[in-house]
Amino acid sequence: MTSELQKFWTEWHRVVSEKDLDALLSLLADDVSLGAPPYWAKVQGRELVHHLLGLIVNTIEEFTYHREWQKGNELALEFTGRIGEVELQGIDLISLNDRCVIQNLDVLIRPTNAVDLLRDTIAPKMALFIAGRGDRSVR
Repeated sequence: MTSELQKFWTEWHRVVSEKDLDALLSLLADDVSLGAPPYWAKVQGRELVHHLLGLIVNTIEEFTYHREWQKGNELALEFTGRIGEVELQGIDLISLNDRCVIQNLDVLIRPTNAVDLLRDTIAPKMALFIAGRGDRSVR
């Protein structure tokens, strides 16, 4: 593992555990994309992805990483958490660009009732954010 990749791992874990949304911004490429559980289409662009990740990080309680895999600049991180009384398990699939920042992130979560609850919790907040920007890039 390169020193840049190790720095990313360390900072990613710190940002998520501390919910440091200001620092999260520095880990995202300008043209980053996010495949989030509540949406089929990918969310594109640093500002939208940052906002949606912030909503997700602040919605999932007791978020804990358990296992991690790495192949080149591709990372997979297994996590658990809960939303209210609903427990969930998921995987973050992260692709880093040549600057070692996130180019693409796909978040997979199960069970479906956890995905539904996540959607019902964050979709109205995301819709308000998008409406405030006059943007229709998330559906």
